[in-house]
Amino acid sequence: MELKRLEVGSFENICYVLICPRTRESVIIDPAAEPEKILRAVKGTKVKYILITHGHMDHIGALEEVQDETQAPVGVHEQDARALSRKADFFLQDGHTLTFGDISLKVLHAPGHSPGAVCFLAGKILFSGDTIFPNGPGNTAIPRSDYREILRSIHSKIFTLPDDTIIYPGHGRETTVGREKATSFYPLPQEAERRP
Repeated sequence: MELKRLEVGSFENICYVLICPRTRESVIIDPAAEPEKILRAVKGTKVKYILITHGHMDHIGALEEVQDETQAPVGVHEQDARALSRKADFFLQDGHTLTFGDISLKVLHAPGHSPGAVCFLAGKILFSGDTIFPNGPGNTAIPRSDYREILRSIHSKIFTLPDDTIIYPGHGRETTVGREKATSFYPLPQEAERRP
């Protein structure tokens, strides 16, 4: 799989472009901003899907322009779909597998940062959106987020993956499951106090 990591917008979001080298089919994850930069990255490919990890505005700012240009269907979890200005083409569900070319992406519903937050797993590569970052879970001091729920998602969906699974988050640099498990930033949900 070819992987392009694009830092876009004033919030330093990361948009990911995944490409099957044999078929040149591609997937865009989180078209956050700077649509022209994203469209340059997919030039010469057939965009099969545009996938949204969650519906916060800093992750979907370029969605309409990118969709208009590529005509690719947009997938988002139903619980975050109302954040989109247009109706999604399909809903992402936990355990659902999407394929493009020779590559499969498994959907992991990981609520907490938002009710419809999802991650995408391709082998030992996880695209985590804002669920997990190096040194901590995503922000839960925002409306419709839940600290204990994000910890449940991290422990049940991410920390069950092999330690050498690479995590590519929605902001910042990559990390690994093993590195994050070795820190003290992820108490068990029943031990965590609810953040205000």
